[in-house]
Amino acid sequence: MALTVARIADWPTLDAALRRKISSTAVERARRLEPRLNAFVALEEGLVPVEGYLGGLPYAAKDMFRTPSHRPTGGLAIPSDAAIAGETDLLARLDGAGARRIGFTGLPELAYEPSGYNHARGRVRNPWNLDFIAGGSSSGSAAAVASGSAVVAFGSDTAGSLRIPAHCCGITAWKPTYGVVATTGAMPLAPTLDTIGLLARSVRDMQEAANLLIADDAPAASGTIAHARVITDCFAAAEQPIRQACHQGVGSIEASGTRLESCTALADIETVDAHALVILQAEAARVHRARTQDLNIAPVLRKRLAKGLAIDDATLATSIAMRETLSHDFTARVFGAADAIILPVMAIRVPRAIETNPAADEFSPATLYALSRFTRFVNMLGFPAIALPAGFDDRGLPVALQIVGRARTDLALLALGQTIQDRSHWHARIPDAVADAVTDLTEL
Repeated sequence: MALTVARIADWPTLDAALRRKISSTAVERARRLEPRLNAFVALEEGLVPVEGYLGGLPYAAKDMFRTPSHRPTGGLAIPSDAAIAGETDLLARLDGAGARRIGFTGLPELAYEPSGYNHARGRVRNPWNLDFIAGGSSSGSAAAVASGSAVVAFGSDTAGSLRIPAHCCGITAWKPTYGVVATTGAMPLAPTLDTIGLLARSVRDMQEAANLLIADDAPAASGTIAHARVITDCFAAAEQPIRQACHQGVGSIEASGTRLESCTALADIETVDAHALVILQAEAARVHRARTQDLNIAPVLRKRLAKGLAIDDATLATSIAMRETLSHDFTARVFGAADAIILPVMAIRVPRAIETNPAADEFSPATLYALSRFTRFVNMLGFPAIALPAGFDDRGLPVALQIVGRARTDLALLALGQTIQDRSHWHARIPDAVADAVTDLTEL
């Protein structure tokens, strides 16, 4: 497969004239690609970037944020309050620094599906191959970034919803430490697990936006990731093309100067994951209880919500109460003296969309479950994580490596990711399925 390497530099390194050129063409590019990707719910018109150091940075936001001027759909057929409390100021922070909002991006209904399937609005398509999933639930945000319609995009991550689409679309994700980025004004799914984070081609592209999002009262610690553990049994459990690409990523980490050692932790991850699933299912059902009888949403989603209501309050309370103990024990047993752990984002290759369509004969519930097998536990622990492109599988679809840090080591994780990407080029590739329509990217 012939892959085109983008000659576009990371946003912070561009001169003002080039930034203006990219910003002015972003909406046009998004509109041109929309029939192909179905990435946006709404595109902005006539926005003029204000003065600020972000210099017209084109950004998109998952359509789950309520602002004074926007009522989101939450992936539903029509706008809905969708249990949102208050209004967000996260978008205003970027606007005030001179960023330019391109539009609001698509997601599965209620952000409760890991592949990107949406019964009401249709699925977001993968910019690498339109027949494959874009990942969920921050599907449209990932596709927008991968296709060059936005430099940075907001998303949410409750069980892997930033990291999974980053893997599928070949871009970079930052899932913050729980509580570091405010969730006010965003549609909840499972409040004990919900986080708001960013997608971009590279860490450099998202760094300034990340700094704006980190709450003043919960600063992420600085420092470095000097020592990390590679979770070997997670690599062993992954499909061979995933292992091969992720080992390339591990090599890049080692070349960056981080000391690596191996350990096993799959059993520990599965112990944590059991509680994550209880909380995800039970809280989502309680937050969106009214939707269990809503005939406008897909039957499979109503069934998923009903399953969560079958989990009693005592079981839910027990799992929530376990977070501190699980985090302490996992840190002691798995992290040990290390600053981070390393494992694949996904154990399986990016699946075909038909495998995740409940109406298709090829539908595989096991595939849906497998998408978030290696991501859900991170939300339960409340730890930060980044996903970095590490190569491609045997079908030409991207593969990402996941680096999970201790609580509040967000800045150190991002610094490590930047160091790795200064040596690698996976994040700079132009996706095959849109390459003919984004020639302006290769000319920059």
